[in-house]
Amino acid sequence: MNIPTEIRTLYHPVQPTVRQSAEHVIYTEFLPDLQLQPFIYCYWQLKTTQPLSAQFNYRVVADGCIDIYFELDNPKENYVMGFCKKFTEFPLDHTFNYVGVRFLPTMFPQLFGINAMELSNRYEHLHSVVPLLSDFIAGNFNEFQSQEEIKMVLDQCFLDHVAQITFDHDKRLYGAMEIILKNFGVIDIEKDLNNGVSTRQLRRLFEFYIGDTAKTFSKVVRFQNILKAKPSSQSLRQNKLFFDVGYYDQSHFIKEFKNFYGVTPSKAFGR
Repeated sequence: MNIPTEIRTLYHPVQPTVRQSAEHVIYTEFLPDLQLQPFIYCYWQLKTTQPLSAQFNYRVVADGCIDIYFELDNPKENYVMGFCKKFTEFPLDHTFNYVGVRFLPTMFPQLFGINAMELSNRYEHLHSVVPLLSDFIAGNFNEFQSQEEIKMVLDQCFLDHVAQITFDHDKRLYGAMEIILKNFGVIDIEKDLNNGVSTRQLRRLFEFYIGDTAKTFSKVVRFQNILKAKPSSQSLRQNKLFFDVGYYDQSHFIKEFKNFYGVTPSKAFGR
């Protein structure tokens, strides 16, 4: 596996488009510098175009990634969100302007030497995790910057940092990652990942670089590939997609999907 470029080739994490207040809330993803794309999947911005009449609940589905994010109007308040094995909802104010960086799986620990397991299933003030990056964000962003200006500042920050990093090309970890991603998460962990590494070693590697076990990561990859396929409610019923992607039955599929997304498949793909 050509590390780290092939992760981006094999995996495209999806965050469903904001629907609840579509005419007043905009979510956009934009690419970092080409040299950063093996590490960073995208930059993103979530903002209101005018004050909302009610509180906005922003749902983030499980995607196997680690994100940092901050309010452009108050960049001193910056956070890191770890690997999550279920959906997360954030109640937001009537106006907001968030900017984020979504790192591809394994890349945040590679770049900053942080144990991903310590961040799993929660968010933390970035200053307590990577203080220099937190201080950079606090001192270099303001509410008047355009998306292009935001990209330029982030690009320069991460290009400077990547130039100083020695990447750990652990073949045991990335060999297992390749098997999981090429099989869309539909694998038998015990049999298919039997590539000379012990179960204990594999668990340790995945917990440090991903934030959870290979089994949990595989489930998230499988879920993400269902999102990418964008099935309709009708095709879910007729084609028995849940069998094709390794679920035992429809109830198992619905339960796991709801855990990762927050709603049932029929509600998510209701059309």
